[in-house]
Amino acid sequence: MALSASDLPAMYTLLANSLSGDQTVRKPAEDSLAQSESRPGFCSCLMEVITAKDLSSQADVRLMASVYFKNSIHRYWRNRRDSTGISNEEKMHLKQKLLSHLREENYQIALTLAVLISKIARIDYPKEWPDLFSILAQQLQSADILSSHRVFMILYRTLKELSTKRLTSDQRTFAEIASQFFDYSWHLWQSDAQTIFHGFSVLAQNASELHHDDLYLTCERWFLCSKIIRQLIVSGFPSDAMSIQEVRPVKEISPFLLNAIQSFIPYYSSFREKHPKFWDFLKKACTKLMKILIAIQCRHPYSFGDKNVCVPVIDFCLNNITNPEPDILSFEEFQIQCMSMVKSVLECKEYKPRLTGRVMDDNGITVEQMKKNVSTAVAGVLVSLLPSERVVLLCNVLIRRYFVLTTSDLEEWYQNPESFHHEQDSVLWSERLRPCAEALYIVLFENHSQLLGPVVVSILQEAMNGCPSSVNEITPALLLKDAAYGAAAYVYYELSNYLSFKDWFNGALSLELTNDQPNMRIIHRKVALILGQWVSEIKDDTRRPVYCALIKLLQDRDLCVRLAASRSLYFHIEDANFSEQDFLDLLPVCWDSCFKLVDEVQEFDSKVQVLNTISCLIARVTEVIPYANKLMHFFQKAWEESSGESLLQIQLLAALRNFVVALGYQSPICYNIVVPVLHSGISVDSPDELLEDSMQLWEATLSHAPSIVPQLLGHFPCLVEILERSFDHLKMAASIIESYIVLGGMEFLNMHASTLAKLLDLVVGNVNDRGLLSILPLVDTLVQCFPTEVPQLISTTIQKLIAICLTGGDDRDPSKTAVKASSAAILARVLVVNTNYLAQLTSEPSLLALLQKAGFPSEESILLCLVDVWLDKVDNVSSPQRKTFGLALSIILTLRLPQVLDKLDQILSVCTSVILGGSEDLTEEESSSDNMYSSGPQVPSKELRRRQIKFSDPINQISLENSVRENLQTCAALHGEPFNAAISRMHPAAFGQLKQALKMP
Repeated sequence: MALSASDLPAMYTLLANSLSGDQTVRKPAEDSLAQSESRPGFCSCLMEVITAKDLSSQADVRLMASVYFKNSIHRYWRNRRDSTGISNEEKMHLKQKLLSHLREENYQIALTLAVLISKIARIDYPKEWPDLFSILAQQLQSADILSSHRVFMILYRTLKELSTKRLTSDQRTFAEIASQFFDYSWHLWQSDAQTIFHGFSVLAQNASELHHDDLYLTCERWFLCSKIIRQLIVSGFPSDAMSIQEVRPVKEISPFLLNAIQSFIPYYSSFREKHPKFWDFLKKACTKLMKILIAIQCRHPYSFGDKNVCVPVIDFCLNNITNPEPDILSFEEFQIQCMSMVKSVLECKEYKPRLTGRVMDDNGITVEQMKKNVSTAVAGVLVSLLPSERVVLLCNVLIRRYFVLTTSDLEEWYQNPESFHHEQDSVLWSERLRPCAEALYIVLFENHSQLLGPVVVSILQEAMNGCPSSVNEITPALLLKDAAYGAAAYVYYELSNYLSFKDWFNGALSLELTNDQPNMRIIHRKVALILGQWVSEIKDDTRRPVYCALIKLLQDRDLCVRLAASRSLYFHIEDANFSEQDFLDLLPVCWDSCFKLVDEVQEFDSKVQVLNTISCLIARVTEVIPYANKLMHFFQKAWEESSGESLLQIQLLAALRNFVVALGYQSPICYNIVVPVLHSGISVDSPDELLEDSMQLWEATLSHAPSIVPQLLGHFPCLVEILERSFDHLKMAASIIESYIVLGGMEFLNMHASTLAKLLDLVVGNVNDRGLLSILPLVDTLVQCFPTEVPQLISTTIQKLIAICLTGGDDRDPSKTAVKASSAAILARVLVVNTNYLAQLTSEPSLLALLQKAGFPSEESILLCLVDVWLDKVDNVSSPQRKTFGLALSIILTLRLPQVLDKLDQILSVCTSVILGGSEDLTEEESSSDNMYSSGPQVPSKELRRRQIKFSDPINQISLENSVRENLQTCAALHGEPFNAAISRMHPAAFGQLKQALKMP
């Protein structure tokens, strides 16, 4: 039943009650609102509450109404199959009402309505709401400051929403909007900018007659307008990197944006104390304007590369980095953006030299040639902007000023070493000043390595000479050495041409570690960083001392130093040149230090980092068993403490898997921890994100088990529950099932026969060809291991395989061909090892019904049709399977069916080719099996057991030659003269090969 105006009082009461702190009042109201939101008229009622003039003082109720309105639009604006949604009439009413209520005084409600309009526009514009932008444009013409601010809020949100649509038609529509709104927005931006500059000038003179509220509202409108202009330029024009078309607005507005920044900066210091509200705006505005310039440069690099745009912007940024005004030194957010701007230009691939070929006698200029011409021009501009002297100056300033730790940095380190360690990571470079300076330095060095290599080495030498390793106090010289060490660490690859790591380590780095004074943690942390970054340059004779140094650092008193050492140790263990021999005697201390570190750290990132080091160490070293008890105790404790932390548990599962693999045949000693962890990971109640890693641990545990144990046998039914939910992990499940088959043997089959049958029935016929190809080898192994018991057990699955063979679709599809061939091989094996069963199965009513449903003609003989499949697919299977096909075809010769004689020529031809061509393959296989027995371990394992099963395959014990000879005699006795006639029709050459294969005289 639709809601109407008479329901407004009740709606207001429900909204008010939904804000109550009393749950007995709030919960029924929330339930009633949830039930009402799908009713027609719900959104209209909410809109009336939002716009009601007599409720203007009830901001909390109106805001709640706007939130429910936004959520309802998200759920019901689109027509859905499970809901009638909002009618077209109500939609039109709501859109008209929204655009007539632009002068909303409450900022939060206005923002919610702006977001709401943008969501509707994403769905309805332009087809169902073509006049949206024209109405907003009309409103701007006669609007006061507040109304125009709200219109720009709507415009920004709507443009941001529409800019994310990626279809060509949507991008074309956005380009039309850009052309329609850009000029007006730009003129308003300029007008508001002048108003703001004048207002700030008056403010600086402490004028009291200025209307602060109006000026601040103008500032906010101008700020929105800035974001709209960014959206229009970035998304409203094709990137000139692709089109090679100049984007006019880039050249037009960029100088004004820079000028605005330069006009704002002088007020930074004076507004801090006197006008904090405008000081916050000023900071926000300068940072946003520089971000806009960065976005423009990234989107339209060639237009930005014009000397009238690029030169003043980059020159301004460089000056603010190398020689900032005293006030700007504390304006870190803006300095970060200046560095980001320079970094973006330096690493822009469009400004790099382009290698392009040219067709001889081709007078036309290609797009690549045009790009090369523009790139060359911009590169010339950058060379003039960054001569060698300025590059060296920038490098020096970055290292000597921005790399140096400040008092606040040291205090932060002292208060929370873990947070300090992670906040210095390069992934946060765009948010922190020092990491940003480091990122800029790396790009600068990559671009000018030959120039800066000697410069950095010189700074490093100066810093080491000015601060010997015996210094105990935190001095400027020590902090400079820390900065210089960092500079050398970040560009190890290029700097290795100018600096010998061996000499540096022996002459300085190793000596730093002899000083255990607490203040030396600053240098120790940077030494740990260097040892990790320079891992590729550490040669054999230095590797052992470096390992010892890292272990010493791993025992440092400072948590930040130990975390840095843990990360660097990970890099060394993972390195292809890791020397286990040099590390062997360090293992006991290493394990203990890592376990202790995991216990002491509190942050998630820290635990994951150390856990990665432990996991990598387990995977790389062979001497794990002596430390198995310690590792098991560690895993037990870590798993208990990680409850509810899925991401941490994923890392633990990966480490446990490495532990099981490293233990190999000794892995049962860790089952006390592995089996409970495995159970919690694969149970129905466990988080989905743990399933993949839990199954990998399960597979590894079974693969390295010397034999199956009851605890592992009991987990098998979980596979059914997992595959009933999804086939995403079918390949891993197939490997797990194979492990149970080859290791569990008859014990497994007796315990889980019905579960296994259910599982195969669940998969076969319900997965695609790729999934079938992962599961069919298991069925073959199953029949091979249990030829008497299994065919009857998996009767439904075998019927499906027959249906696949006889109605399997287009053979031109390679995957379908592979599925049909694999299915045919299984059926051939069943016929050979359990002939009576397959013969009985072909007359089962359930099979006949299945085939009839699949479109198979009921009058056809199933066995003879299978013969056709075996004859057709014999060249699509492996050599052992070819022999299985031959044995199955030889059995067909014993049937009392006259149609067998029609296929006699083909059957004998296939059998002959298998006999004559398969002996070499079989001999080679037997040889490899002998080698396996002579050199392989005596303890049973999945791999060993798999090879044993393959070697003892009943098919290998049967002579195809004898089978064909005997069954050919049976066929002759059954059919008499027609048999002789069929033989006489054989080609003489084929008959000669048959006699040769059967060794007939």
